[in-house]
Amino acid sequence: VQLQASGGGLAHTGGSLRLSCVTSGLTFDAWFMAWFRQAPGKEREFVARITQTDFTTSYADSVKGRFTISRDNDRKAIYLQMNSLEPEDSGIYFCATATGWTTAAKDYFYWGQGTLVTVSS
Repeated sequence: VQLQASGGGLAHTGGSLRLSCVTSGLTFDAWFMAWFRQAPGKEREFVARITQTDFTTSYADSVKGRFTISRDNDRKAIYLQMNSLEPEDSGIYFCATATGWTTAAKDYFYWGQGTLVTVSS
């Protein structure tokens, strides 16, 4: 199983980035999918999640209204559109899979390697 995250980079405050996570080796549409992030010296935190086929979504309060998670089951991929970026959004962003509707990192089974997002003020 592989999860390959990409799309991170440097953005200015108010800018946008779009992250992608392409998977292989798993039955993609059987898994709940999510994005987490981790800033230096902080714990990994939930950002957004999406269900398998009806594409129900939920977000951390800190990103609600600014970030949008989506998935393409044909491409076995998820995406995170990040708008109105703030310096507090900086960190390594990880995609992950779970078998349940959860925001706890410990409940996620497979993880990507992460992609770094840096937002300058």
